[in-house]
Amino acid sequence: QVQLVESGGGLVRPGGSLRLSCAASGNILRANAMRWFRQAPGEQRELVASITYGGITNYADSVKGRFTISRDNAENSVYLQMNSLKPEDTAVYYCNALGVRTSESWYSEVWGQGTLVTVSS
Repeated sequence: QVQLVESGGGLVRPGGSLRLSCAASGNILRANAMRWFRQAPGEQRELVASITYGGITNYADSVKGRFTISRDNAENSVYLQMNSLKPEDTAVYYCNALGVRTSESWYSEVWGQGTLVTVSS
């Protein structure tokens, strides 16, 4: 059973920074793309950033230049450094992994449980 566990959410003032972490567990051999999504109250879930196994990144226009996604393949972890935070960044942030191979199985997609980020003065 593969699990993704996010951490690092919390309350931050506008202009502040937070670093989200997502740790994958479950005898993982390799996870292909890893992604961060977010969902604000009353809104649809949206893709924030993605990173391939080889480190190619992609960002939503709304976070370009402010957020940085990175990963540690040896630790099966992905991170999201969020700078210059705005109130509109307030949302539950979800970690997502595509193409996860473990020693026993293959998972096409796995989701974490989410971590709340609140940007408010």
